[in-house]
Formats: sequence, structure tokens, C-alpha cells
Amino acid sequence: MRALPFLNRNPLVSVIRLDGLIVAGQRGLNNAGTGAMIERAFTRGKPKAVALVINSPGGSPSQSSLIAARIRRLSEEKNIPVTAFVEDAAASGGYWLACAADDIIVDENSIVGSIGVISASFGLQEFIARFGVERRVHTAGESKSFLDPFQPEKAEDVARLKDLQEQIHGNFIAHVQTRRGDKLDKETRLFTGDVWVGRKAVEVGLADEVGHLVPVMKRRYGDKTKFAVHGPRRSLLRRLGISAGAEVVAGLEERALWARYGL
Repeated sequence: MRALPFLNRNPLVSVIRLDGLIVAGQRGLNNAGTGAMIERAFTRGKPKAVALVINSPGGSPSQSSLIAARIRRLSEEKNIPVTAFVEDAAASGGYWLACAADDIIVDENSIVGSIGVISASFGLQEFIARFGVERRVHTAGESKSFLDPFQPEKAEDVARLKDLQEQIHGNFIAHVQTRRGDKLDKETRLFTGDVWVGRKAVEVGLADEVGHLVPVMKRRYGDKTKFAVHGPRRSLLRRLGISAGAEVVAGLEERALWARYGL
């Protein structure tokens, strides 16, 4: 039946789930792990549109940029529109991903924004001194030992970190402005790292409407619209439920990111 050219096919929407912390490596969302599923979503079954279902508190700016760039490239090459649907949150790097879409749909309670850059660490120099531990660091290059948590914080290190953050923040702002354009409210300070919820996010231009995946897409493409969900392929160890200690640590880091937004 599908091989007969004169038969009309039901419209197809490819759904890409982007769920969790954005981080390089084996766990979470990253360019290497999402690349194959994103390619499949744009090429398999001749979709009318691609829907991004996003639920992410953010993470790596570089990985966010790489994933978003792949989505934009395929959207333009295949001439397929992309719509982002936000679940709990598209914050920080998660919002970077959402801006890869042509429009952004949120739930009444979705959290979006957090357009900023953050770095967090600990100062442990007094802890190791209390236990008689001597820190020995030898470098070639005066900036090689940077923000060492086992040494007192240096003003010049903080200034250097701020400079790096400002550069990344500027790239983030440029991405949002390029993708959202005149939709952004000029009277609201949107790039402070603050977040907005649901309809308020629509009011300030960070989202386009309140709605949900199936009804929105059926309204656009008809009641017979079909959906094909694409997700990352898990490794054999993860399919068997075997996780390493590194995954436990990564899980704690992700939990801390979600906690910033009360989730």
C-alpha cells in the first residue's frame, strides 16, 4: 500500500525526546549520543514536521550548541519545520535547545529561560590543612593551575572565570536573539538568568503559546496525523540495569540542577 504513489499517506510528525542533563560523555544529552536519533527523525518516513519534547535543566553550553546546530541544519536542508514542546523545564542549556525550533509551546507550569552561565565548586584548603595534607602542584604556564579547590581563591582566577562566562553568555544571548527575534519583549530584562512560567513566558516572548504535543500537531496537520517517537539508544549495560559509580555521581549532579527550579 505504501508503495502506491497515488494513495495519500497520513501526515507524520517525528518526535525527538530531549530529556535530562546536557553533558559530554556516556550519560545525559550530548551531540554524540543524540546525533543518530536526530538524523533518523528528519529522514525516516518523510515527516511533515519534527517535534522536540524538551525536559532539561541545562548543562554544557558546547553540547547544547552542537545539538541545536544539528537540528537547525537538518531543518533547513530537508525544509521541515520544527516545534519545541516544553514539559517541566527548558532552562539554561535546555532553553538553548528549545530555541533551535521555529516555535516553542509550553505547558501552564513549564519553566523556561535561565539565560545565563553558572560555575560552582568548593574551597577545601582548610579541610586538607586540618588533616595535615599538603597540596603539591607544579605547572609549566602561570595560568595552568586555575581555581584549584585545594588552594585559597585568587582574585585573578575569579576575574578570568568571569571573562570566560561573559563570552559564553554573549553567545547564548546572540542565539536567543537570532532565533526569537522581534518576539522578545524589549521592556523585560530576559538575559539575567531569571526564569518564567507558562503564560508569563509567552507574554515576554520566550515561548509562543500554551499547548500540548498531540492536539497542537493535529490542529496543524489534521486528525489523522501519526507520531513516530525517536529516542537515544541505550548501551547494553544500561539496558540490563547495570550502572557504574560514575552514573551515581552524574545523577546527583543532575538532581542538584533540577533543584534550582524547585523540581
